[in-house]
Amino acid sequence: MSRRSRRDYLQSIYARYQKASRGEKQRILDEFCANCRYHRKHAIRLLNRALPTGPWKPRPRKRGRTYGAKTISVLKAVWEAADYPWSVRLKALLPEWMRWIRRRFQLKAETEQQLLRISARSIDYRLCAEKRKVRRRLYGGTKPGTLLKHQIPLKTDHWDVKEPGFTEIDLVSHSGSSAAGEFCYSLNLTDIHTGWTETQAVLGKGQEAVRAALASIRQALPFALRGIDSDNGSEFINDHLYRYCRAEKIQFTRGRPYKKDDNAHIEQKNWTHVRRLLGYVRYDSVEAREAINDLYRQELRRFQNLFLPSVKLASKKRVGSRLRRRYEPAQTPLQRLESSGKADPVRLVELQGERARLDPFELSATIEGKRKRIFARSREGRALLPRPRRVERGSRALTSSGPGAAKIAQAQGGVESWA
Repeated sequence: MSRRSRRDYLQSIYARYQKASRGEKQRILDEFCANCRYHRKHAIRLLNRALPTGPWKPRPRKRGRTYGAKTISVLKAVWEAADYPWSVRLKALLPEWMRWIRRRFQLKAETEQQLLRISARSIDYRLCAEKRKVRRRLYGGTKPGTLLKHQIPLKTDHWDVKEPGFTEIDLVSHSGSSAAGEFCYSLNLTDIHTGWTETQAVLGKGQEAVRAALASIRQALPFALRGIDSDNGSEFINDHLYRYCRAEKIQFTRGRPYKKDDNAHIEQKNWTHVRRLLGYVRYDSVEAREAINDLYRQELRRFQNLFLPSVKLASKKRVGSRLRRRYEPAQTPLQRLESSGKADPVRLVELQGERARLDPFELSATIEGKRKRIFARSREGRALLPRPRRVERGSRALTSSGPGAAKIAQAQGGVESWA
């Protein structure tokens, strides 16, 4: 029933309702609510107030669209280039990227002001249709370690550090649909205070390989590594890593078994910094490992640590049955590192120079290109390569392969075709 029809129906029963007895009013209300699908209290209010007079007119729209099609298209392009960040992070990112946005999209002053003025809630509303396309699932495959558990203390309290250097680490498997054989893992490390993240791929999860990867990541950090916190996997709970941390005076703690929330910071980075990039396919070759590390050590670490802001939980308070969380303003890991005063001065100057020199849009495009080349080195990617078919010449059958197969087939009078 349309709004006009409901109004006409109200006018037809209004006089009868005013003169009706209590029992008749109940029947009129039942009929009114059933036909118009009103809540009973709302129907009572309509019938007890003064009847509206004059012809019905639809209420005018209070305001038109604030942001034009150009603004939304630029916003979507930036959102895709920044790897689909949350609206709060995207709003904090826009002023930092504005000089590159202005140069790439030839913005007018009006469009630039709209981009800087748009709220996080409006970003959510404008991009809601696109967000449905980036849903995925997550799983893992590590086994618990049993050695040295009594020597590596449990960490059960919440992180409350005021300086960089205390980190969480985890391994992300790239086994595809089968965990058989040897395949690549990504060793992921994130700093609690700044959100700085470093990742390195290893082939297999041997104890010495994981320790060597951690030592390599430690050299790449722009601050001193003061502590690591891991899960209970055997790749971490072992003598190699334990002796290395003791020798280097690195605090080594672990989370409780089967309590994933104890390592919530790194579990989040496993999704945003690894799974969203490499997916769930299988990488099991040295070439795949080297290609992944080339991405991790070059464009990816600069893009995520220098240009992508993240939010941190400032406080949480329970109000009745609900937990109210307050977050700090979104900042990039480099901005938090600058304000901490604990960074290596030489490395900090280098990072600031890279931030001023690099273009985040070019970094994003390079990352996407490398992702496609990495996928070609996966088992699933190799399965999609064209397969050579047989070249027949009379009763003789030959197999065509290699770059010169077409010329050979032509010389022999055969016909070559590829799957």
